[in-house]
Amino acid sequence: MKKILIITSSPRKNGNSNALAKEFARGALEAGNTVQTISVADLNMEFCRGCMTCNHTLKCVINDDMKAVLETMKEADVIAFATPVYYYSVSGQLKTFFDRTSPLFAAKYRFTDVYLLATAADEGAEAVAGTETAIMGWIDCYPGTRLVKTVFAGGVDGIGKIAGHKALQEAFETGKSVC
Repeated sequence: MKKILIITSSPRKNGNSNALAKEFARGALEAGNTVQTISVADLNMEFCRGCMTCNHTLKCVINDDMKAVLETMKEADVIAFATPVYYYSVSGQLKTFFDRTSPLFAAKYRFTDVYLLATAADEGAEAVAGTETAIMGWIDCYPGTRLVKTVFAGGVDGIGKIAGHKALQEAFETGKSVC
């Protein structure tokens, strides 16, 4: 049994990437894992100030919700990031989230398995390529961490457009395979 943390980054409560996250969670729970989901949209989260204090103290100087989130991340065996694709990359909300994980980088924290759950209006594989590059930019900062799989739903440009998309089943099966 693994502790799975899902980070959703859509500003839309019922967005398409959140639907992928829900299916991933459903599969993971069915496989006997524990799952916690954190929505970046629900966080009181400021931008990184670039002060670099965390490089010395291993703590961020900003007193917001990220302090608790960083502790939760440390306890996770698996992290899944769910994001809509904006301009062929992760959402701005997820990029800000990545920036705020700098205290974990400074502490040389090690994650293991990461999953990417992404949705885009564009149907082509190139739509998610930049998103994977952004995720890899974060992953590469944590030795031993790997991107296990990307689940991509293209052609979904409005709330609910993901209904019936084959990626929902793929997200469920991917979550179920985590053990």
